[in-house]
Amino acid sequence: MPPRVAIYDVGPRDGLQNEPEVLRPEVRADLVDRLARAGLPALEVASFVDARRVPQMGGAEEVVEALERVDGVVYAGLALNERGYERLVAAGLDEVRFAFGATESFNRRNQNASVDESLASAARIAERARGDGIRATLNISVAFGCPFEGPVEESRVLELAEKLAAMEADEILLADTIGVAVPTQVRRLVARVSELGVPVGGHFHNTRNTGYANALAALEAGATVLDASVGGLGGCPFAPRATGNIATEDLVYVLEGEGHDTGVDLAALIEVSKWLEGVLGRSLEGQVYRAGPFPAL
Repeated sequence: MPPRVAIYDVGPRDGLQNEPEVLRPEVRADLVDRLARAGLPALEVASFVDARRVPQMGGAEEVVEALERVDGVVYAGLALNERGYERLVAAGLDEVRFAFGATESFNRRNQNASVDESLASAARIAERARGDGIRATLNISVAFGCPFEGPVEESRVLELAEKLAAMEADEILLADTIGVAVPTQVRRLVARVSELGVPVGGHFHNTRNTGYANALAALEAGATVLDASVGGLGGCPFAPRATGNIATEDLVYVLEGEGHDTGVDLAALIEVSKWLEGVLGRSLEGQVYRAGPFPAL
């Protein structure tokens, strides 16, 4: 039996940040609560960034305050600088996720900083997280391809990953932010980063319909964590044509079918997507919530 796979649902953060509608903090907290009750072991609940740049993520502290926390669930947030980290810690979350781009062009647009400046921030945040007793996941965005600079050399990502491993990160997350990777690339890069001795996770977008194949390839190569977004919501407001993440319920369906234990109640998760469809007033990108599981539950 394959080991349990830890699925992070990033819908409340990465999913909603690309929606045109700005949901009230209490609605976003309700989404988090529904996902936790469906058995998701870890959730990315908010982004502690400047709301003027990403208005969909305004009121992060209000979201966290409104949560009805479930024991054993990891509640994480995104921070892109130390000010964001301080807000996250004050809010009482369990994990900080710090993201930066593998290329200068993307990092400048996303964080208004050079890659070296972001690496310095990552080191400071990882050190502070150890002192504060919370987990630190360091995320290399556009690890397979950049919308501004094209393909990203594997050697460049490995160089960055080695620096993150030296920071004693709890996890290194490789993100295919614009959905250009194919399984061969994913297997090779995940395997090589896994050799650094730090747990490796994968964050895949289904922009070119390769996201689920890439997720399985990452697991084969040694990844222990996969990001996904309820209903397939998501994208990146700073990356042209970066459409949705892989859908959590679709990923659970294929992983359970492959013999992996996710610990997620698929029927309950499908109901969350149906509820979210009503909140947003449109069909979502995921397919399992519309087609239903097989055999029917």
